[in-house]
Amino acid sequence: MLITPKLLNGSMLKNVSFVILLLKMCLVFGQKKIVVIDPGHGGIDSGAIGVNGICEKDVVLKVANEILNLNESLFDNELDIYLTRYNNTLISLSDRSRLAKSLKADVFVSLHCNASRNSSRGMEVYVHNSESPNSKAAIALGVSILNESAQKLGFKKRGVKFANFQVLRETISYCPSILVEMGFMTNNDEADYFLKSQNIKALALAVFMGIINYY
Repeated sequence: MLITPKLLNGSMLKNVSFVILLLKMCLVFGQKKIVVIDPGHGGIDSGAIGVNGICEKDVVLKVANEILNLNESLFDNELDIYLTRYNNTLISLSDRSRLAKSLKADVFVSLHCNASRNSSRGMEVYVHNSESPNSKAAIALGVSILNESAQKLGFKKRGVKFANFQVLRETISYCPSILVEMGFMTNNDEADYFLKSQNIKALALAVFMGIINYY
């Protein structure tokens, strides 16, 4: 396991070796699961702008595409994965949720990056603040992704939180749905982490394995 030299308030973000992680995986599936990955923002909506100038919309799309590549090239399409956008386009929030519903998705995962006026860092997951039959499953999915990101990558776990975000509100009634904030664009170390392709692959793997372990 390779480790980046920068300290994050006493801990480290780890640059995970793909091969080492892959050797530890064992996937056992029955019926193929339908997963909708939603890269947030896009087009004229850049999302958060990093302290190093990178855009949230680009980071989340790169992670989403790497999840697709992982599933196809290394795991023979064990999951049936769809993206709400495949390039730099702006898709309405309603269309994102309608896609998940039309595909009868088993899970919906919206990818974002955080921003703050202070030195905040780490990853957090949002679940819709309702008492849906899918709420407990959504929390379990979120915890699984957080655990993978903390254990394998060294990200601080900021926990599962609740909100009334539209994409969650419009999907939680028919599948477990979560919104993942994959670190802070306003944190120097985490913003720089997003610049390296191997780190994008590591983030994609953490999300992918979080979904696998949820099942």
